[in-house]
This record gives sequence, C-alpha cells and structure tokens, in this order.
Amino acid sequence: ILGGAGHVLIENSEFNHNGIGEFGKTHNMYITGNRLTLRNSYTHHAHIGHNVKSRAKENFILYNRIMDEAGGDSSYAIDIPNGGLSYIIGNLIQQGPNSDNSTIVSYGAEGLLSGRTHHMYMANNTVVNDRGAGTFVYAQSGASGKLINNIFAGGGTVSRGSTAMEKVTNLVTTGPGLVNVDGYDYRLSAGSPARDAGSDPGAADGFDLAPVFQYVHKNKRELRPTDDHIDIGAYEYN
Repeated sequence: ILGGAGHVLIENSEFNHNGIGEFGKTHNMYITGNRLTLRNSYTHHAHIGHNVKSRAKENFILYNRIMDEAGGDSSYAIDIPNGGLSYIIGNLIQQGPNSDNSTIVSYGAEGLLSGRTHHMYMANNTVVNDRGAGTFVYAQSGASGKLINNIFAGGGTVSRGSTAMEKVTNLVTTGPGLVNVDGYDYRLSAGSPARDAGSDPGAADGFDLAPVFQYVHKNKRELRPTDDHIDIGAYEYN
C-alpha cells in the first residue's frame, strides 16, 4: 500500500513478503498524509524495504506484530523518516538474523521537516534483536520524546542520535524471560524480570501512553490485564 491523504487507518490486517528487492521501493506499507493509525495488524518479511514506513505528520502504531522472523531480510522494522508526533505503543517488534539494516526503529533519518512536532514516544513494546548487534532506536538530533517500559532483548545499543530521548524503566537484557523467543511468543514467563517492574507511563502531548490492549496473533487484540504494578513490555503477565 502506497500513499494516503488525511487520516489513513489500517487495522486487523496482514502485509507480508512484498517487493522484489529493489532498493527504496519494496516496503510493506508506505504512508503519507496527515495521520497514520496502524493497529492490531501483522506486517512481516518485507523484502529489503521496511515493514512499516510513514511520512505522515502523526503516527499511532499500536498493538501490532512487526517482524522479520527467521528468514526475513527487511531494512527497518519501523521507519518514520521525516519525524512528526509519533506514538509506538504495545507492539511486538523483531529484527531477524538476515535483516538488511542493523537499526530496528528509525525516526527522522531523512531529516526533520519544519512545521511538525518532533516528539516520539515508545511505551510498553517488546523489541527483540536476533541479528546480534545494532541499534534498537535511532532518533535524529533535534527530536525528543520518551522510551518507557520497553523490553530491549538481544545485543545492541538501545538508542543512538538524539540525546533528548528520556529513558525510564526499560529492560535491556539477553534474558527477558519470554515464553518462547524462538517461536515468537513474547508473553512473559512467571520468572521474567519484566514483571511488576514498570513505571506509570503517564500522558504525552495529550495522548495516554499506558497500553490498553495487547496483540493477539493473528491480527487481533485483547484487553491488557491491569494490577497495582505495570509490567515492562507488550504483555502483562496473567
């Protein structure tokens, strides 16, 4: 899917294996316009391109499964090349061993456009790097925002670029205590260090960062359980 104007809504959908390997033209989705809302969807195995690419002024990427899995060779999992007000909440994000790019989430890499609010917020995502090295999040200098309650599992640097990204109660580890990492079941096990270890995400720029739902495979969601202490990552242990 290419293009868009106004508000583009994609939900409960699957995009996969798009592209013939032509650089810059093989993304699973490439959205422009004022706002992208992508939720409860499964986008995976883009060939050389990105699993999600958006030049929209605002982006709401909520409760999705965005992956290379074992054989994928996509570039970025999420690319927001020109910045804008962006919320990435409650997603399962994975970079495979054959990824074409060592950065998983990229924000503003092609320049922050004027007339936009360049804030990016990532809350309660589970991000797994099976490539062994690289960068979980890149944000262009001049951008700001918050990384809160995310699991960053596997080798690599948490963030690079902007020094104005606040980091709160993220779990950076090679042992996140997930049910089945190799099978992409990123629910928390009973002994996970992510349990009850999060902080209240609060709100930012008028939008509540607390996850309300959690992804259910395939292309669905369910209410996220709540208790006195929020867990880190895309799932609440239950």
